Amino acid sequence: MPDHESWLSIVLGTYWTNIEMALRQITGAGHTVVAHQPIGAHPAVGLLFVVVILTLFALKVRSSVLDVDNPEVIKPDGTLTLRNFAELVTGAVLGMMKGMMTEKHARYFLPLIGTCAFVIFFSNVLGLIPGMLPPTDSLNTTVPCALAIFAATHIYGVKEHGLPYFKHFFGPMIGVKWIPLMALMLLIEVVSHLVRPVTLAVRLMANMFADHMVLTIFIGLAPFFVPVPMYLMGCIVVTVQTLVFCMLSAIYIGLAVAHDGH
Repeated sequence: MPDHESWLSIVLGTYWTNIEMALRQITGAGHTVVAHQPIGAHPAVGLLFVVVILTLFALKVRSSVLDVDNPEVIKPDGTLTLRNFAELVTGAVLGMMKGMMTEKHARYFLPLIGTCAFVIFFSNVLGLIPGMLPPTDSLNTTVPCALAIFAATHIYGVKEHGLPYFKHFFGPMIGVKWIPLMALMLLIEVVSHLVRPVTLAVRLMANMFADHMVLTIFIGLAPFFVPVPMYLMGCIVVTVQTLVFCMLSAIYIGLAVAHDGH
């Protein structure tokens, strides 16, 4: 498969070219800032494809638990099904979040971080399919996810504490003579908070780009054999990167909404 090509671009044909031209007109540039690569449609179209798959997945899971009056609904299935998978992922994300914040906040922010978990996981898995590209190997996908977490962190931090939320940016306010130290603390805190979405986006993108590149190379070297060890490693990377993004997101939001002593 040529560079920047996938089964989606082959199936869409001329529509794919039109999408790329539209993206270049919208952005006003022919190349991305990172690596000066041509702007491609695969992150947007790939993410849209993942959203469609997740929508069908959600509708199927919803239909399996819709009949609340049926006592058989609450019984777990004997095998791994879509419903069991959804419950497993949701329970794991919620359990992880409870370790980062209070149970009340964990349940409140579960829709946000849980959605990130499903979108990132399915996007990562897409890269394990030969001839497909993971949307998460591009900053065009990972940056919006990171910015959503960044915005939620400070919006809900202010909502929880009011304007005094910004007091912790200055460190302990212990007197006028310590104003230079407070200014230094402010600079450090601002930089550290601005770096958070950058690290979230770049870490996910870099790891998925490298994982897909390694898998592609091994498939190219042995086209008639399935590189099982590389696929096993890919499955681990797919899961770990989803976990890391969600865990850091829960930590950032948990710190923002936490009260002293909790």
